[in-house]
Amino acid sequence: MKNLNILLTVFIIISLLIIVGFSSNSKWTVLFDGKTVKGLRGYKQSGFPDSWEIVDGTLKTIPGNSMDLISEEVYKNFELELEWKVPEGGNSGIFYFATEEGDYIWQSAPEMQVVDDKKHTDGKNTLTSAGALYALIAPSANVVKPVGEFNQVRIKVKNNHVEHWLNGTKIVEYVYGSDMMWDIVAKSKFNKMPLFAKASEGHIGLQGDHGLIWYKNIRIRRL
Repeated sequence: MKNLNILLTVFIIISLLIIVGFSSNSKWTVLFDGKTVKGLRGYKQSGFPDSWEIVDGTLKTIPGNSMDLISEEVYKNFELELEWKVPEGGNSGIFYFATEEGDYIWQSAPEMQVVDDKKHTDGKNTLTSAGALYALIAPSANVVKPVGEFNQVRIKVKNNHVEHWLNGTKIVEYVYGSDMMWDIVAKSKFNKMPLFAKASEGHIGLQGDHGLIWYKNIRIRRL
């Protein structure tokens, strides 16, 4: 009976540790909730730029005066969720593993493409279509919604295994830093960018210098 009680106690302790650990790892950080921005700033800026505004629960660029946003914190293993909408011919991007060493965020950071596939020239090439690992890996399915509708994004990175999800469908999957990735990079325009994909952790970024774009429900958690 004594041994049984000891085993039961050990089981309860282990279960509690697992639950606590799971809860800790599952805690979401809300970067934009429709009313306030927390944890985002301008690229190479100390504060949040006035080139973005909050309109009807969305984070919206002010065309002609926009800049990219980045997270204040850096992330290695994470899950990012958000929604985006573009106007006709619109274009933007979601970056990860970004650093501020270059003049532009795309010089260091891989990008999940955000674009109007029908009207923007990038949409005519699957490598630069909506959801792609920009200019490197085409999405496995075309699941982007029509212009004017919000698209749901999930980017998951765990031990360098990267997944792009768009509207509930996994459309890109690769291993960050793998030989396969570098083989693809070597055949792309990024092979002339010494900073590209070299960081083992980095900022999340939202491209704001390509015109009008709306984002909402932006949240992230560490894995």
